[in-house]
Amino acid sequence: MAQSKAMESLMLDIELLQLPETSPMSMKSNQDFVKKLFDQWLALPETNRLVASLVNDVKSGVALNVVSGGSSATNSGSNSPLASMFPARNGPPLSPRNSTGSPRITRQRTGLSNLSSPLKVVSDHVKELIPQFYFEDGRPPPNDQKEQCIAKINTLFHGHEDGLQLQEFKLVTSEICKVPSFFSTSIFRKVDTNNTGFVKREAFIDYWVKGNMWTKEIATQIFTILKQPDKKYLVQDDFKPVLQELLATHPGLEFLQGTPEFQDRYAETVIYRIYYYINRSGNGHLTLRELKRGNLVDAMQHADEEEDINKVLRYFSYEHFYVIYCKFWELDTDHDFLIDKENLIRYSNHALTYRIVDRIFSQVPRKFTSKTEGKMCYEDFVYFILAEEDKSSEPSLEYWFKCIDLDANGVLTRNELQFFYEEQLHRMECMAQEAVLFEDILCQLFDMVKPEDEGYICLNDLKGSKLSGNVFNILFNLNKFMAFETRDPFLIRQERANPTWTEWDRFAHREYIRLSMEEDVEDVSNGSAEAWDDSLEVSF
Repeated sequence: MAQSKAMESLMLDIELLQLPETSPMSMKSNQDFVKKLFDQWLALPETNRLVASLVNDVKSGVALNVVSGGSSATNSGSNSPLASMFPARNGPPLSPRNSTGSPRITRQRTGLSNLSSPLKVVSDHVKELIPQFYFEDGRPPPNDQKEQCIAKINTLFHGHEDGLQLQEFKLVTSEICKVPSFFSTSIFRKVDTNNTGFVKREAFIDYWVKGNMWTKEIATQIFTILKQPDKKYLVQDDFKPVLQELLATHPGLEFLQGTPEFQDRYAETVIYRIYYYINRSGNGHLTLRELKRGNLVDAMQHADEEEDINKVLRYFSYEHFYVIYCKFWELDTDHDFLIDKENLIRYSNHALTYRIVDRIFSQVPRKFTSKTEGKMCYEDFVYFILAEEDKSSEPSLEYWFKCIDLDANGVLTRNELQFFYEEQLHRMECMAQEAVLFEDILCQLFDMVKPEDEGYICLNDLKGSKLSGNVFNILFNLNKFMAFETRDPFLIRQERANPTWTEWDRFAHREYIRLSMEEDVEDVSNGSAEAWDDSLEVSF
């Protein structure tokens, strides 16, 4: 009797739901209506009692025995009122299922544990701990590696209670820091903040280990060592201490120790070359990202390992410096360390046109650092000669593209190309050379570059072509234009002999041989004169 009353109380009175007339098909297509229906069903008193009874059975451990079949089937041995309402399954659903296909079917919940109220299910979500994956100073190594590093430091500082002097500290630079040896002085000064002349073990551990310097990659280490504490970039003066130490310690530069003025010029040239290739923004502020993207760190390590500095073609070659300085000195006739338009027009036996020289001195490709109006200083010349003699590099392409782009709209049009080629054509006619009409040259230029748009040439088109340098030579360098047209066999053999060399490397190699031969001839001439004078003195 009691069981029948319980079952009657669980019977769903449809009128209580106050449902509008609707078809089963529309129920399936109207999910919002189904959700409202489910919410109404949960709010009924009978539903509250049903859920409460179910929760109590679960808490008391009573097995829920259900029988298969329709809602009219019952199990007399079951204490649960749900036996006649649900089909057999592992866990009962939260909403009743009607055997007649009633639209009052809602989505099922898979569990009934941890119910905080009879109206909703609260499931405990397992919190997954995500390990730290970003470290500002690099991922810290295991503690055993840290202990090994400190043990090495203790060994190197053993017996030096007062600390290490600079000469003794160089072993720490190579063994612990593992940066180029010519960084010893810079690291020493970073640790010896009070300028005592000694670096103690505790101070070095604070700087290198506790400061997480040893966990950083070498590019970040070098950047941190060189830069000023309050800056986030490197300026040219930041490189001077390491270059001074390089000049003082490298065996390939010992011969310069008696000429400090050339030591300074060498250091300046190296810095200018670094900023030309790496500081792509051109603002004089070399960032960590630019340093990592460049090849300066590899070049520094190469310079530290190689005794012949001239084999370090990137940045540090003395022969390259010699060529740059001598080419500048040849043009600077009054030796005031400044050159003007008339000086530059004589470059490479008057190879350049007046129009391109005018664009250079209008400071379109790069603003001069010279303080004298209308004149180019040594740093400006370094940028020019690197751009002129290595037109395969991206800095060079950007330099000359700005010169040719008269209206600065980012594209080279037919009119701009013709403007610069007109002077070339006139020069060929004056030299009785076979002149090539602009229409033919224009087709040749577009065939070499293969631009995306046939109406103009953009910078990306030039960067994607291996013949871009010849485009500029055709427009304003007559000597290189003629060499390209005749396919100079000497240049072809040189390219095959050293395929890894850049255009700048080949040019510097040729010019150094020429300049050294001229100097030898001059020395021989001077020596002959001295010998002649001596013979005259003896005879008299």
